[in-house]
Amino acid sequence: MLPAQQGYDRAITVFSPDGRLYQVEYAIETVRRGTIALGVKCKDGIVIAVEEKPRKLQINETAQKIFQIDDHVGVAAAGYIPDARSQVDNARFFSQSNKMIYDEAVEVETIAKHLADQCQQYTQYAGVRPYGVALILGGVVNNTSQLYLTDPSGTYISYDAIAIGSGSDSVTDFLEKTYKEDLTLEEASTLAAAGIYLSSEDKEGTGHIRMAHIKTEGGLYELVSDEQIASYANSAKEKYPHDKN
Repeated sequence: MLPAQQGYDRAITVFSPDGRLYQVEYAIETVRRGTIALGVKCKDGIVIAVEEKPRKLQINETAQKIFQIDDHVGVAAAGYIPDARSQVDNARFFSQSNKMIYDEAVEVETIAKHLADQCQQYTQYAGVRPYGVALILGGVVNNTSQLYLTDPSGTYISYDAIAIGSGSDSVTDFLEKTYKEDLTLEEASTLAAAGIYLSSEDKEGTGHIRMAHIKTEGGLYELVSDEQIASYANSAKEKYPHDKN
């Protein structure tokens, strides 16, 4: 590796002289190389969306990067997807255990903290490696929308809108300029589609977009149909034409 690192990148438990954990940074770079994923909070609920790139003969469902955790919580992932599946299984077990013990829906923040704590543990023990995935967790609890990001360092942060993965810097700039707190679910879905087009090489099709809603009314997770996604995509092209550039 780079001579200046002098082997500090080989041990997860050792800080470099300039205060860096290289293995954690490499894991975060894995996230940055993944396809784009977004989460948008709106007055009607939560929108999570991802770009999926299955091969021509591949069954789309097996290229999954968007997952349901519980009736009221969904996750979008960017990075090393096998690690995402592991964390999703962990989150599902944690959520169901909480429901059995306390007889109530678990807060999205509680799930995010639980997953972030596990990620943090994997930065300080020898014989393990950091998770190479970041997750956007969105859900509705007691008619309140909640959106959180977890990353390989063990950080968890709440957002109104967030993008992760390849091209996330430009998409985040786009969200910062266009996001409004009073967006409807349809407007937030259009915004999410525009964000994916901004990052994606495919500026016209819709087969690479997956999306889910968790509505404030009812608070239930539901996948968005291909027809609805196509409608949001068409609206995105009309409202945000710059994403074709």
